[in-house]
Amino acid sequence: MPSPHAPAAGPAPAARHNLVLVVTCVALGTVVAAMASLNVALPDLARETHATQTQLSWIIDAYSLVFASLLLPAGALGDRFGRRRALLAGLAVFGAGSAAAALTTDPSTLIALRGVLGAGAALVMPATLSTITSTFPRAQRARAVSVWAAVAGASALVGLFASGALLEGWSWRSVFLLNVVLALAALVGTLLFVPESAEPRQPRLDVGGALLAVAGLVTLVYSVIEAPTRGWADPVTLAGIGLGLAILAGFVLFELRRENPLLDPRLFRNRHFAAGSLSIMLQFFVFFGFVFVMMQYLQLVRGDSALMAATAMLPMAVTMVPVSRAAPALVGRFGFRGPWVAGLAGVAAGMGVLSRLDASSPYWLIAAGLVPLGAGMGLAMTPATTSITDALPRSLQNVGSAMNDLARELGGALGIAVLGSLLSAAYRDHLSLPGLPQQVADAARSSLAAAHAVGGPVSGRATAAFVDGMQLALLGAASAAVLAALAVAALLRSAPRPEAFADAQEVPATVGAQGRQPTYR
Repeated sequence: MPSPHAPAAGPAPAARHNLVLVVTCVALGTVVAAMASLNVALPDLARETHATQTQLSWIIDAYSLVFASLLLPAGALGDRFGRRRALLAGLAVFGAGSAAAALTTDPSTLIALRGVLGAGAALVMPATLSTITSTFPRAQRARAVSVWAAVAGASALVGLFASGALLEGWSWRSVFLLNVVLALAALVGTLLFVPESAEPRQPRLDVGGALLAVAGLVTLVYSVIEAPTRGWADPVTLAGIGLGLAILAGFVLFELRRENPLLDPRLFRNRHFAAGSLSIMLQFFVFFGFVFVMMQYLQLVRGDSALMAATAMLPMAVTMVPVSRAAPALVGRFGFRGPWVAGLAGVAAGMGVLSRLDASSPYWLIAAGLVPLGAGMGLAMTPATTSITDALPRSLQNVGSAMNDLARELGGALGIAVLGSLLSAAYRDHLSLPGLPQQVADAARSSLAAAHAVGGPVSGRATAAFVDGMQLALLGAASAAVLAALAVAALLRSAPRPEAFADAQEVPATVGAQGRQPTYR
């Protein structure tokens, strides 16, 4: 076995390039699909585990939260001690956690195990891209990275379809068993075909920064998810949100004083880097929050099967892929700002249309919202990602990759937390159940699936309350997309192309600048 301090691998033999790419993309697709795949099983989960609406949010979000919180330190560990080792460890943790999750019926245990899966995924995702860039020769690297990006973008929707198909014949447990199979296949492929690579001369890991980042994110997201139960104005809720923001502010101050920070806040002085990071975060805030809400609406309100609910999302995928492929040409002709802002406006328009849905809405109205949503995501994602990577010199491309991943996962975690909390709060507030025994009323208020189990007029009232909550949540998503469009338009007004910064500011190959302030504008 190679030494943990082995130097970065040189290019692998040509015959192995495609095998390395296939294995790393299977590993990547496995962990990315897990973010969205369980959404289609939420009604089944609620019925079998008796999870409340808040617990359902946690079952989905525990994965994204741990994933996002550990991405930066996990990526640094992989770079230092070996990306192949990180892949193997992450896939083993992910597969074992999935196997255990398939055997439980307790919502709290399921939440904890989803967190375990997130820890495994945090080791896997950055190691896949680093393995590709360190293994492929320069002439083939761009093609390999483009395949990686396509898999990262499409895996969430593929996960929804695969889960929907499984749920036609089996229970929600089959979703976790699919994780086990995919993780095992990727693990065996890694053992057989993926070479080891590492950067042993990297600076010491910023443990203090990692702990502050994890503590701040967990405190903030926990407080947001629990807000519907306690109330948004409850002192405990406000104190938790305030504490989370304070810890994150402390993280920024701590990183500014570090010689080798986990993430140098000065990088955000670069307007392209800042715009790309903010845009990616808010795009996936909208996307994953929308999927969390929409899967419940399609199955519990419209009565679609799991497979039909997943298939209903096809207009978004059908428009996202071709528009995403056309985006580079549009950016080349019109510049970054116009297509980028137009894409975010399309996301806002799509969410605005979808916020008008009610219990009797025809499918064409759903499709009318999904088409601009998919086109907008496809149009905005390419310039956002390119702005992050092109704004940095070659020596800091690992930072750009990590920031892109972090913005994506953090946005997804916050989107599920915030939009799920808006849905839960409105559902509880709008569900009036006079004359019912307290125990029955509490059960109906816990989730729409539980209210349907009560039946009778309670089911109808609960459906109306859920639709009210969904409309509020999707309006919140539309507002986030508008905010992203305005921020990008402001940041990029009269800004040079991002390559100008990368060419002018070549700095040492660490996340920080060895104590010197970068001159990013």
